[in-house]
Order: sequence, then C-alpha cells, then structure tokens
Amino acid sequence: MTHSTTRPAPVARHDPPTPVRDRRRTWRNTLVGWSFILPNFVGFAAFTLVPVLAALALAFMDWDSYGAPQWAGLANFEQLLRDQNVRVALVNTLYYAAGHIPLTLVAALALALALNGRIRGARFFRTAAFLPYITSLVAVAAVWNMLFNPAAGPINQVLMALGVDEPPRWVASTGWAMPAVIVTSVWRDMGYYMVLYLAGLQTIPAEYHEAAKVDGANAWQRFWSITLPCLRPTTFLVLVMLTIQSFKVLDLIVVMTDGGPGRSTLVLSQLVYREGIVEGHFGYSSAIALVLFVIVLTVTVVQFRFNERRRLR
Repeated sequence: MTHSTTRPAPVARHDPPTPVRDRRRTWRNTLVGWSFILPNFVGFAAFTLVPVLAALALAFMDWDSYGAPQWAGLANFEQLLRDQNVRVALVNTLYYAAGHIPLTLVAALALALALNGRIRGARFFRTAAFLPYITSLVAVAAVWNMLFNPAAGPINQVLMALGVDEPPRWVASTGWAMPAVIVTSVWRDMGYYMVLYLAGLQTIPAEYHEAAKVDGANAWQRFWSITLPCLRPTTFLVLVMLTIQSFKVLDLIVVMTDGGPGRSTLVLSQLVYREGIVEGHFGYSSAIALVLFVIVLTVTVVQFRFNERRRLR
C-alpha cells in the first residue's frame, strides 16, 4: 500500500520595505500630486499673483505707462488722504455694501425656504430665480434702466397709478440712483445664493423638524430654533462671499450709471479704473486698489474671528 504525500505550497515572501523604496514611492506620489495642481498654480501665478505683486509695488511709484516707474514713496497715499473723490467713493461703497449684503441674504434665504418643499413647479421656479445670475449683465442693466425710466418706466407708472404724484427719478437722481443699483443687484444675485441655501437646507435631517412638531413647535419656532442654527455654516459662507462681491462691485454700476449722476454712485473699484486706465495714473490707482484690498481683508478677518467665537460658545 502506497502513501502519497502532498507538499505544502510555498508561501510568498514579501520583502520588507526599504528606505530607498519608501523614498521612491513618496517622490512618485508627490509628482502625481504636483501634476494635478501645477496647471492651476501656473495660471494663478501668471494672471493673479504676479499682477497683485506688481500692483503692490506700483502703489509706491509714479508711473504713466510711457516711461520707467519712478519711486514715489508714500506720496500716492498722501494724495489719497487729500482726495475728495476717494472719500466719496468709500462712502458710496459702504452704502452699497450696507444695502446689498443684507437684502440679498434675506431674499436668497426666503427663496430657498419657499422652493425647498415639494411644491408644483419647484424646478421651474428655481431655474427662473437662478437665470438672472447667468444673464448678460449689459442686458440686465439695460432692462432695469428702462424699468426705472423717470418718465415712461413701468415702475413710476405703477407708483403714479397708486397715487404717488412725484415718483422718484431713480437713476437720474442723486438720491435714488444707488438704491436703484442695489435693487437691481439684489435681483440679479439672489438666485445664485438661493442655490447655496437650498444645498444647506437639504442637509438638515428631517427628524429634527418631526421631533419639534411632536413637541408642539410651530413653523416660526422650528425655523428659529432648528433651521437657522443648522444653516449657520451656509450663512457664513454667503456673508463672506457677499461682502467681497459688494466691495469690489464695478460692472453693474458702470453700465447702469457710470458713477453718476455726479458722483452719487462712484465706488472705489470704479475710481481705480478711472485713475489707472482712463487717466493713466497707475501708481495712484494701485494705491487706491491696495487700500480697497486692506479694507476687504480686514472685514473678512473680522467675520472669520466672529464666526469662530460663536462656534466655540
């Protein structure tokens, strides 16, 4: 009787990693990562970082683009402190931001709340609300200028039909031009921020509202105690984006009023454009741009600090 024996299969041997092999793997992973971010970084450096650094250097120089830049030290900033146009533009920029930021935030949140539920035609109304944001800004400004026409505009026609004998002259008035620009800007931007709020609303667990209903909370109590606290990260993001956008507003004002009537809608971004591109004072224009950058940076840092303190409470 013969007995056959089976030999066990050989066990695969894995060589322990060596320092050379680890370094090669690290270098390979690093190169793969750089290959993904390098195109974006090159574009950022060429079209954003280099111009920003050049503008920072020009803020301390006198240059009209024809000759070589001449060192001016703090002369541009001293002129800035004496320039009445800068003071007017700063006040108008703060005026625009004070109106545009809260109105857009409230309108976007209201739209998101109204269109978040399962209502008939919700997708259509969401698209309609977002459409102005992707519409040509020139077309938006032209249409709203016609609506705000003092003599034949539909808005004043409705006001006169309601009994207003002397309706505002809107973009033709120094007192009403900026409110008209703010209304137009809110109408154009609220759809974009509505999308952000819709995304935030859909992350709130439905169980929170169901439990609150069982406890007897009404709609306002659920909104104040559940919806708003859960939307705090979204609201902070919207607030930061709106702040930056409001302080650098340019295109809508240029198309609607071009800073007028007079200087009633002149803002800092437009003053930078006028002094640099139109007048050729690139050093002085860069100084104004640097001041605007510092203002926006300061406001943004304050917002981050305030949000961090509230988060840690």
